[in-house]
Amino acid sequence: MDKSKILIQLDTDVQPSVFDRVVAVDAGVDHLFSYGGVKPEQVEFLAHGAIFTRSPNDLRRTAIFIGGSDVTIGEQVLAKIRDVFRTAGLSVSVMLDSNGSNTTAAAAVRAAVKHMDIDTANALILGGTGPVGQRAALMLARNGAHVRIGSRQMPRAEAVCQAIRAKVPNARVEAVSTTSSADGPKALEGRDLVIASGAAGAVLLPQKIRATCSTLRVAIDLNAVPPVGIEGIEIFDKAVTRDNTVCYGAIGVGGTKMKIHRAAIAQLFERNDLVLDAEEIYDLSLRL
Repeated sequence: MDKSKILIQLDTDVQPSVFDRVVAVDAGVDHLFSYGGVKPEQVEFLAHGAIFTRSPNDLRRTAIFIGGSDVTIGEQVLAKIRDVFRTAGLSVSVMLDSNGSNTTAAAAVRAAVKHMDIDTANALILGGTGPVGQRAALMLARNGAHVRIGSRQMPRAEAVCQAIRAKVPNARVEAVSTTSSADGPKALEGRDLVIASGAAGAVLLPQKIRATCSTLRVAIDLNAVPPVGIEGIEIFDKAVTRDNTVCYGAIGVGGTKMKIHRAAIAQLFERNDLVLDAEEIYDLSLRL
C-alpha cells in the first residue's frame, strides 16, 4: 500500500501562506508540514528530513513546495535544495511558486494561446521586471514570441532581457521604457498582446493609449485591486471583447491559475525527481 502523501511547505515569509496551504489540501495532500521564515542556509537540514526518512521506493510520496512573497529568496532556496539532492544522491519532487508567479504567469499565457499563435505574437509585458512579468516573458520568448519588457527603470528591463537570453539563446526580447505617458504609444506600437503584471493600484495602460493601437488583439490584466492595470478591463472579464480586443481580468485568469496550481501539486507525487519551475509549470498548463 502506498504511503500517505506528505507536502513540505517551505515559505520564506514568517507566516506560511494560508492560500498555498488551502490549495495543497484541495490537491489531495494527506499531510502538510509548514515552515515559515525559511532561509537558504536552513534548507539542508529540512531537505535531509525529506529524503532520509522513507525508502527510495517511497520518496515519490514526499514533495516540497517553495513559496513566500520574495521570489529571489525562493529561487535561492530551490538552488540549495537541488545542491543537497545532488550531494545526497536522493531526491523528492520540488515546486517553486513564490508569490504565485509561475502559476499566474502560466495562466496568463495559456489564456493568450486560446486566441493567437504565440510563436508569431508580438507581446508587451507591463510591469515586466516583476516576478510574474519576468516569467510570462520567459514563457512567451521560449515559444517564439517577440517580447517587449516594459519598465520605468530601463536597467532592470535590460537585466530581465539578459536573464531570458541566458535561458533561451535565440529569444527575441527588447527592453522598453514606460516612464512617461509619451512612452506608452511607442511601447505598444505593433503589439498584438499586452499583459499587465505590475504593482497593485497603478494604471499601467490608460484606455486612451490602448485605443491608439490598431494591432492589439488580446489584453490581460493581472491586478485585482482597483484601479486595474489596464484601464477599461473588468476583473471578472474572461475572453470578453472590448474595443475589438479580447480581454481578461485578474479573476478571469484566476480560475485557470488555481487549476494549474492544484495539478502541479498533484504531479509532484507521481515521481521523486520532478522540479517544477516556470517552464515546467507552463508545459503542464498546456495539458490541462
